[in-house]
Amino acid sequence: MSHSMIPLDLAGSIVTMAVIAVDLVAVTQPLSGSFARRLVIAAVGGGWVGLAVFLGASGRLAFSPNLPAPLIGVLFAVPLLTVGVLALTSEKVRAALLGIPPQLLVGLNAMRILGVLFLLDFIAGSLSGPFPFFAGLGDMITGALAIPLALSIARSKEPSVRTIAGWNAFGTLDLVVAVGLGITSAAGSPLQLIHAGVGSQAMQYLPLSLVPTVLVPFYLLTHAIVAAQLRVRSRAVHTRLTASSAQ
Repeated sequence: MSHSMIPLDLAGSIVTMAVIAVDLVAVTQPLSGSFARRLVIAAVGGGWVGLAVFLGASGRLAFSPNLPAPLIGVLFAVPLLTVGVLALTSEKVRAALLGIPPQLLVGLNAMRILGVLFLLDFIAGSLSGPFPFFAGLGDMITGALAIPLALSIARSKEPSVRTIAGWNAFGTLDLVVAVGLGITSAAGSPLQLIHAGVGSQAMQYLPLSLVPTVLVPFYLLTHAIVAAQLRVRSRAVHTRLTASSAQ
């Protein structure tokens, strides 16, 4: 590699942190409440990213038989469980999440087109096996389709529910498959089933560790919120049709 070229890890770090920053700022802006409340939410998100960076940089996210629960799995699950519990128990939180514009939630997924970095890591030898192909290509397709879909939602008052639901299901499935392949092809994982060279071991260290600890939970939450919005919309349509037929 030429010394004039930016190393792939450095490029990945810059791109990943930029995507995280954009996601964090974009999703906190439309939330209801005062500026101070939104600032607190952004600070909590920033603190979580800082924790993920520290643990990834220190190598503490690597699978170890001495840990009863892998830290990388804990960091993956905690944001999902926290937001899920808050949404189920707090009407204000639920309303705030449902109030995020769907075109924003879909549009932020456009940055998943940068999943091409997984393929570059495969070429560089940092990743191997089926994981980088499924994760990279799935993200690239989801991101590419998100661009026209977000524009369509923004321009239309009644976008196709079936189209949105189809994209949302594909994007969710992509993340679920990627997580499954990442776990089953990671050296040291108690669930390792795929032994193909280095596998997904690099996902346990910076900069790729920010994907399962920050980006994947974030994008899974965007899909969950979109699904909830579609469900609310379908119920509203059903209620209107029922009321209309009763007249």
